[in-house]
Amino acid sequence: MNRASPLQAHPRGRVKRGLDARGRRTIPLLSAVLLALMAGCAAPGGSFDTPEVVRSFPHDPGAYTQGLLLHEGLLYESTGRYGESTLREVDPRTGEVLRQIALDSVYFGEGLARVENRLIQLTWKEGRAFVYDIESFEQVGEFEYDTEGWGLCYDGEVLWMTSGSHMLYRRDPDTFALLGGVPVTRNGNPVRQLNELECVGPHVYANLFQTDRIVRIDKRTGSVVAEIDATALIPEGGRPSDPEAVLNGIAYDPNSETFYLTGKLWRTMFEVRFVTAPTSAGISGN
Repeated sequence: MNRASPLQAHPRGRVKRGLDARGRRTIPLLSAVLLALMAGCAAPGGSFDTPEVVRSFPHDPGAYTQGLLLHEGLLYESTGRYGESTLREVDPRTGEVLRQIALDSVYFGEGLARVENRLIQLTWKEGRAFVYDIESFEQVGEFEYDTEGWGLCYDGEVLWMTSGSHMLYRRDPDTFALLGGVPVTRNGNPVRQLNELECVGPHVYANLFQTDRIVRIDKRTGSVVAEIDATALIPEGGRPSDPEAVLNGIAYDPNSETFYLTGKLWRTMFEVRFVTAPTSAGISGN
C-alpha cells in the first residue's frame, strides 16, 4: 500500500465511522463486553483480575496512545495516527507534556521500549523502528523489519514485539534481529491481536486490540495465565465518543509494584494494582 494512502483516505488519521485506524471493522463496546463475558463462562482456566485504582492523574485527551513506559519517575509515550504521531516525555502527576517530537506524516507511531539510554519506537505498516537518545530526544538510529509493528517491550535481555497476530517475537536489542518467537495461547487456542506490551519479570502483559482487556502471558510458554478486565476504569458516560477510545497503554513501576494504565484519547491516567476478582469466571475467549 502507498504509505500516503491512509492519510489521503482519512485526513490526519481520522477514520470512517465503524472502522478503526487500521481500517478494520470496530465492535461496539457493549457487544464486545457481552461476548467476553459469555466466552468467559465457557472457557475456564487461569485467573480473572481487575485493576484496583491507587491514584488517578490527568492525561492528554488528544493522545492516541500506542506505547507507554515509566523511567525514573517520568512517562514516555508513543502516540499514533497519520499526521499526529509523536514521541513524548510526560509528567505523570500533572499529565504535562515536557518534551515532544513529531513523526513525519507518513509514519503511524506504535509500541515503545527503553533499552538503557535508548528509546525504540515502532511504526505500524512502514517497517521502520526509530531509535532515540533518551536524554536529548535526538534520533540516533533506526531498524527495519518485515512485519507490522504493534507492541514492544524490553525485559533486560531481549525485546518482545507483536504484529497483531498471536505471536510474541523476540528481537535483539542492539541489532533488532529476529531471534525467534512463541505463539500465545489460552487453553490451547491462539490469542490474536496482541497489542501494546509491558515486560514484568517472567511475564509479558499485552493489551488486546479493540478491547479494555489485558492478558498476562508466561513468556517462556506463551500461555495466558491471567486476564485483567479494565472496563470499569471509565464509568458510563465518561468514555470518549470515538469508537477507538479503548484501553491501550501499560507501564510498570517496580518501586511501588503498581501499573500505569490509560487508553487512546482518554483524559485520565490510572495507577493501579491488579487483584484477583472475588469470583472468577475464568479467562475469556477471543
